[in-house]
Amino acid sequence: MNLKSFANAAALFLGLGLIAFQFNKGSQQSQSTIKPPAAEEEKQQKFERWQVKSIYDGDTLRARRGEEELKIRFCGIDAPELKMPLGIESRDYLRSLVELGNGELLLVPVEKDRYGRTVAEVYVKDSRSTAINLNVQMVRDGYAWHYEKYSGNCPVRGEFARREADLFEIAQELAQKEGLGIWKGNPQPPWEFRRKAKK
Repeated sequence: MNLKSFANAAALFLGLGLIAFQFNKGSQQSQSTIKPPAAEEEKQQKFERWQVKSIYDGDTLRARRGEEELKIRFCGIDAPELKMPLGIESRDYLRSLVELGNGELLLVPVEKDRYGRTVAEVYVKDSRSTAINLNVQMVRDGYAWHYEKYSGNCPVRGEFARREADLFEIAQELAQKEGLGIWKGNPQPPWEFRRKAKK
């Protein structure tokens, strides 16, 4: 591993560690918060607790809380469509990550998209009581692309970009270098696949 790869891996590890630390710090309360690092930012990102109902693909799922139900689109990533190579594997990998948290999801809603889905960052608690950012993890393990066009509002990107560590970009670069998942071959991004399918 060269020095640049090592530095990128360390930055990704540090960024994800800070997320877990901030999560654990607030986990004693009934509703956890991630505090923004910049004092001028007044908004705090709040986790909402939901249960997974179903997982459609590697970046879309349904969640429920009592009688309430949401369709969630992961912020900042785009996973292969089910009909694409590794589409089913991407969905199944997301299912395995969600199982780490026994189906409980911690959501940070960002906005509604044009299809009425809630765009969110999605976390699960693992067995060590730390939080895994599924958005970044799917990219890091080669089961989704960083969808830069739609990642500007993602809370994790805003928090750590000021520290010169864009976790999505680092995660994707590492997955590419290691030839993981979609990066084993010459992948077609899902946005290109969808554009061609409309023609």
